[in-house]
Amino acid sequence: MSSLPSPSLSPSPSGREPSGRRPEWAGRNYTLLTGAAVITNLGSHGALIATAFAVVQAGGSAGDVGLVAAARTLPLVLFLLIGGAVADRVPRHHVMVAANALNCLSQAAFAALVLTGDPQLWQMMLLTALCGTGTAFFNPAAEGMLMATVSGPQATRAFALFRMAMSGAGVGGAALGGAMVAFMGPGWVLAVDAAAFAAAGALRAFLDVGHIAERAPGGGLLADLREGWVEFRSRPWLWSIVLQFSVVVAVIGAAEAVYGPLVAVEQLGGAAPWGVALAFFGIGTIGGAVLMTFWKPRRLLLVATLCMFPSALPAAGLAVPLPVWGLCAAMLVSGVGIEMFAVNWMTTMHQEIPEEMFSRVSAYDWFGSLSMLPLATAVAGPVESAIGRTSALWGCAALVILATAAVLLVPDVRNMTRKQPAAPATPGSAKPSPADSSPADSSPAHSDRSSPAGV
Repeated sequence: MSSLPSPSLSPSPSGREPSGRRPEWAGRNYTLLTGAAVITNLGSHGALIATAFAVVQAGGSAGDVGLVAAARTLPLVLFLLIGGAVADRVPRHHVMVAANALNCLSQAAFAALVLTGDPQLWQMMLLTALCGTGTAFFNPAAEGMLMATVSGPQATRAFALFRMAMSGAGVGGAALGGAMVAFMGPGWVLAVDAAAFAAAGALRAFLDVGHIAERAPGGGLLADLREGWVEFRSRPWLWSIVLQFSVVVAVIGAAEAVYGPLVAVEQLGGAAPWGVALAFFGIGTIGGAVLMTFWKPRRLLLVATLCMFPSALPAAGLAVPLPVWGLCAAMLVSGVGIEMFAVNWMTTMHQEIPEEMFSRVSAYDWFGSLSMLPLATAVAGPVESAIGRTSALWGCAALVILATAAVLLVPDVRNMTRKQPAAPATPGSAKPSPADSSPADSSPAHSDRSSPAGV
């Protein structure tokens, strides 16, 4: 895996960046990846709001909103493992660009359907399913690309700044998307999302992978998946937190994708206040990312897990329901916590997982974390009918707390510590660099686990 250091990524012998040069975590590929992520987050955060309100405007019920949300997440779950294996076999940036193209086409068709006609439920489900399929291939490739682009002791800062940029775009996207839905309708927001995917795909096509050695052929797709599974299951800290997120992501998804828009329509004043509340979540994630640029906790996963308890606040706030300012406060605190989790999670993955396994392990991470989301969003409507929306939301909050408390029982979660970076290479010596040894590229983690453990 060793190779000569890339000029744009290796630090100076003194450990300080020479005047006029970008720091090692801000090389060409890092800058392109960050710019593309900002563009897609601007579009996608508004599109999430637009999709729910497109269903409602077409006469859909809570169950219909849940079915459309499930149609997006079901293929995302089904194809994640294949996407991870593919991304560790072929250049990751090719996978990312192809996935962006599929997302662009599906969102453009969805926008045209909403703007020009009377969209049917099955049509909206089909188009969101295509978008979910693109995301299934994109996420593991993107996860591997960013991690392979970053190296050195500034990895945590690089991840934090990357996520800060994404979160800032999410704030703008949610606020702008909510306002556009309120004043222009959801179709135009979906059209903007399609354009954002096209622009981001164009940027990712310019990633520089000329210095990256081609990956040796593996033993086939199934063999690659088995290798990824062995790597995944051998790490208790990894699979236990993924199990935690399978519950947390599912109930947060049901609360915010299904119940949230309905509470907004009936009790908060519509799409615009809901967009503001989501924007405050984004502001919180920016605050969490800023904090993580300065703070490097020694017990990475203990701090990360403790930061997940506030994720129960939005569901509880919707259950009350709190006035808009109270819900915004709950979203803000939740955003801070989940971003602190995400940066520590990315740092842990970066230091513990071999580079050649990044995408496959990331695929198992995303697969497990999202596995229950389609079911949760699909049954959210029937659960509301059976026990009432308020009880369902309180149940969501309780499950977040219980799942997070349970993972603290795992010793590896409590005891995982940050590793000290290796000493800087001396002038003229070869320095192993993930960015140079990668067969292609990576992106956010559990992210949009805020991205959930990646959403």
